Amino acid sequence: MSNKQTKKFALIGAAGYIAPRHMRAIKETGNELVAALDPFDSVGIIDSFFPDADFFIEPERFDRHLDKLRRFGEKPVDYVSICSPNFLHDAHIRLALRNDAHAICEKPLLLNPWNINGLEEIERETGKRIYNILQLRFHPSIIALKEKFDSLTDDKIHDIELTYITSRGKWYFYSWKGELKKSGGVVTNIGIHFFDMLSWIFGEAKSSKVHLSEENKASGLLGLKKANVKWFLSLDKNDLPKKIKEKGQSTYRSISIDKKEIEFSTGFTDLHTFSYQDILGGKGFGISDSINSIEIAHMIRNQKPIGKRGEHHPLI
Repeated sequence: MSNKQTKKFALIGAAGYIAPRHMRAIKETGNELVAALDPFDSVGIIDSFFPDADFFIEPERFDRHLDKLRRFGEKPVDYVSICSPNFLHDAHIRLALRNDAHAICEKPLLLNPWNINGLEEIERETGKRIYNILQLRFHPSIIALKEKFDSLTDDKIHDIELTYITSRGKWYFYSWKGELKKSGGVVTNIGIHFFDMLSWIFGEAKSSKVHLSEENKASGLLGLKKANVKWFLSLDKNDLPKKIKEKGQSTYRSISIDKKEIEFSTGFTDLHTFSYQDILGGKGFGISDSINSIEIAHMIRNQKPIGKRGEHHPLI
């Protein structure tokens, strides 16, 4: 790839769990990371991808650096990848666009739906785009599933059972992820991927009931345009099926549609790279693609649980 084609990236949240996937995607698409930010300096992972990248622990100095690159440097930043805590996404997206760069943001784009209009306005003002990483939409099994249900002409409401259990230790609840106002709780942290995927295939939300809502697990019934979804999300290892525990695995995901299990336990490795290829190819998922899942997660976390009443997921 020639220098003219190479895009310059900055990254916010370099010490986070998801950051290496973004670094790999930048490298595998033939582009360059020129600057990174994180208040924590345990970011040796950068050496595996871009050892010459500048690094900052203060957002003010990082912002100044991007501004100087834009005004005077030979490497103005084209994109800012955002891997920071959920409650900071809005601010960091604005930082990116103010520095004349597109933003590529992890889910959730926002915690609160009423902030969507503000991001749409800054897009219009700057002429820059805000992209959301919705990587499950690139999973081959999910793509096949969407194609199958898009081809149906009947009005059937499908029955879906979603189970996602991914064990987390005590550290999780001491971090920002354990604070509802900062993370959106378990529904947003681990559920928004699935709520996005299911609403992408089966349409927008029509109704919602929450049966269980605790610090480390939640469950409810979500009514979509073309499906009723019994969902269960958990960070508790005690919820893992016996066969999963016996294999020494810490994560279990299952989706059944009309009592038929959908297999998508593998194939997640390169999805961020596919996302970057799509964005750099002039496509990518924007604000409008993210609205459904933002509204669903916000609605669920603000509902009062009703207990084991009516239709509910068997694990509660």
